[in-house]
Amino acid sequence: MQRLRLKADGRIVELRDGKEFPLAPAMPAPAPCASQPAVRDLRRRAQLTQLEFAAKLGVPVETIRNWEQGKRAPRGPARALLAVIAHSPETVFAALSSEPAPA
Repeated sequence: MQRLRLKADGRIVELRDGKEFPLAPAMPAPAPCASQPAVRDLRRRAQLTQLEFAAKLGVPVETIRNWEQGKRAPRGPARALLAVIAHSPETVFAALSSEPAPA
């Protein structure tokens, strides 16, 4: 029986005798879109650490690290939120930190 593992960078490896053997070639890291600012740049402009930025966005710090290192790319709602942060970070962070109004 073959034991396979999906690595965080997208590689698939076979586990044999306690060692990993690649089954598929490594996928190149996705290039950031020209219209999408780099996550690291956004975080640094906001003068936040990775931990602070992750807490403000409500995501694990590992997600921020993976985005900044190019292991993963933000998709869907996260990509949209980062695009809004690029244009108006103070407004987004204020909205994310405010308590919802009672109904």
